[in-house]
Amino acid sequence: MTILRFYQRPSSLSIAFSSRHERSFSGSSELVTLTTRRNQCWRFSPLKSSNGSPLAGASWKDDGKEMPVPKVPDIGSQLAENTVSITVVGASGDLAKKKIFPALFALYYEGYLPQHFTVFGYARSKLTDEELRHTISTTLTCRVDKRENCSDKMEQFLQRCFYHSGQYGSEVDFCELDNKLKEKEDGKLANRLFYLSIPPNIFVDVVRGASRSASSPNGWTRFIVEKPFGRDSESSSELTRCLKMYLIEEQIFRIDHYLGKELVENLSVLRFANLVFEPLWSRNYIRNVQLIFSEDFGTEGRGGYFDHYGIIRDIMQNHLLQILALFAMETPVSLDGEDIRNEKVKVLRSMRVLKLDDVVVGQYKGHTKGGKSFPAYTDDPTVPKGSLTPTFAAASLFIDNARWDGVPFLMKAGKALHRRGAEIRVQFRHVPGNLYKRKFGTDLDKATNELVIRVQPNEAIYLKINNKVPGLSMRLDSSNLNLLYSERYPREIPDAYERLLLDAIEGERRLFIRSDELDAAWAIFSPLLRELEEKKVVPELYPYGSRGPVGAHYLAAKYNVRWGDLSDSS
Repeated sequence: MTILRFYQRPSSLSIAFSSRHERSFSGSSELVTLTTRRNQCWRFSPLKSSNGSPLAGASWKDDGKEMPVPKVPDIGSQLAENTVSITVVGASGDLAKKKIFPALFALYYEGYLPQHFTVFGYARSKLTDEELRHTISTTLTCRVDKRENCSDKMEQFLQRCFYHSGQYGSEVDFCELDNKLKEKEDGKLANRLFYLSIPPNIFVDVVRGASRSASSPNGWTRFIVEKPFGRDSESSSELTRCLKMYLIEEQIFRIDHYLGKELVENLSVLRFANLVFEPLWSRNYIRNVQLIFSEDFGTEGRGGYFDHYGIIRDIMQNHLLQILALFAMETPVSLDGEDIRNEKVKVLRSMRVLKLDDVVVGQYKGHTKGGKSFPAYTDDPTVPKGSLTPTFAAASLFIDNARWDGVPFLMKAGKALHRRGAEIRVQFRHVPGNLYKRKFGTDLDKATNELVIRVQPNEAIYLKINNKVPGLSMRLDSSNLNLLYSERYPREIPDAYERLLLDAIEGERRLFIRSDELDAAWAIFSPLLRELEEKKVVPELYPYGSRGPVGAHYLAAKYNVRWGDLSDSS
């Protein structure tokens, strides 16, 4: 028996045989068997990398002896062509209409989607293909710097969009979807991606139906799962257990869209590709790290959903904690997704469990400013009266390892604050024996170097340094070395969902959350959340549009820290 192993990405896989041989194909994307007239059995089995994508390279064996790949004409066109079918489950929802479909169109416009692809919307609503296309068309936009042929591209994209109405828990309906997908795939190697843009209580029903009745017969099948991933350690573990009844871990892509943001993506580049930063990235030079998220609006009708989770589950346990893990991890062995996620898990497992004394919670109240009245959180008709759900939280976290021992990582997240933004602030230690300390007066914090990574809006990286003001006197000033993205990179920055969807299609997992990573994250926050609910802790009230509750300042002051965003006008 002759065995040929061919290691290459499915998108470019081709199989070559001499034209004098009869050929027959069987198998899947995992193993393809071909039989020639001389009854030689040739098996092609891709060697997978840790992200699930086959690696490049080829070898073959004849009677156990390694031989080079024979150069013969290409006759494997059926396997050379593949298609990707993307099914958006919950297609009639806001997330799908405002984020997912526009992101898919942007990828298509930029040429990142495969040549053969199909987009299906799946939901309970009764819609036709044309009705879905009309709904989608109202949310599609082209890049500001690339407007040519925009309407033509939109029309081409919309013609690849279809709709299937079905119940989320019905295997029969997913079987009907499967028939439609096969019709569009037209015998090509079929890869299928399901985006679950639905409430978490029906994740398992959809996965059961889709995995049993609509999985790819000969390619990969993957599921993107939106947060929240449970409410605590127990519910998260149960969700993972139920999903793994029908899927393996490599098929599950837990999405946190903040990890797809440009400045978060740049975090490891900034640190590991610049010699000036890595030696400073430790307790020896860094005094504290602040991760700040703020919105200048309230729940605005989403109170029913928000009240079930609160700001800690909604923002801190996932978005901010994921950024913290990327910031604080050790240098990974490589840029491979598993190597990066391994280091993130180590950081999370090294963190102290949060206690009530480590946290301040708040809730916004009604406020009148400039003749305009702003409602309280409990004024939202979808919020239960007397709700104690926090709309603001500040927390101090610590990583008990050699690099970060004793360095406070301060998190702050809130709604209805004075401004909108998300940023990482790295405050360095004071200069020992500073010759110029008298020039700064008694407030040495003004002399502190600070690295700021502004995730949104107006993406930027800037470093605060001390500088002499021009003139005959010795007067010092704090100035910024500023990289403002809009000035340095004039092209429009892709939306986070574009990057994450593309990564899922390509099998790149480094920006998605692994199950053990999720377990470690919940282990930090679950005891605190349980204590807040059991003790019915009353949140400190703060006015709509303010800087948040006063308690957050006292929390930072415990560690001789001042929140950097309160005095920064940059």
